[in-house]
Amino acid sequence: MPDKKVVIRFFAPVLNETINALLHEIDERMKQGVRDFTILVSSPGGSVHFGLSAYNYLKGIPAEIVTHNFGSVDSIGLVLFCGGDVRYSVPQASFLLHGVSSGFRNENLDEKDLDERLDSMRIDSENIARIIAANSVLEVDEVEKAMFERTTLDAEQAREWGIIHDIKADLFAEGDEVVTIEYPLSPEPQQ
Repeated sequence: MPDKKVVIRFFAPVLNETINALLHEIDERMKQGVRDFTILVSSPGGSVHFGLSAYNYLKGIPAEIVTHNFGSVDSIGLVLFCGGDVRYSVPQASFLLHGVSSGFRNENLDEKDLDERLDSMRIDSENIARIIAANSVLEVDEVEKAMFERTTLDAEQAREWGIIHDIKADLFAEGDEVVTIEYPLSPEPQQ
């Protein structure tokens, strides 16, 4: 098994392209025997679908995942961040919790369409709250309240809430391989 840890700098929104690039990188490294990953996360959020999928994938693979907030982890980016078995933050980072929203772009929606959309939003919000609660010291209702109030936490507050295990400025060790996922995606991952 390789001695070096693979560090993935995820500096991107949570989208189909970026999450697929992240999971593909992990899959390829696991084929090479890597089982120790650090994912440096700074994300404005994005798609609930892809954030939930990434979280479940990271929690379900046979690898040690460390996540480290190196800037701002917002919205569904927090769910991706919670995919880490161990979670860190730099001292000057922030975390934003808020509810799920849905856009309407010149759509003609009848009552059933609106009910379906609202049910979907409620389920997404509940899933997000359960994930954050499972990876913190909070109860689900406390997370739901924080989401409703659009709560922003600094690193110390995130540690108090149990979202992170510790605050540390060092992101990785000398000699660790660093791969970048940013948006728009580069033709090939930068190393």
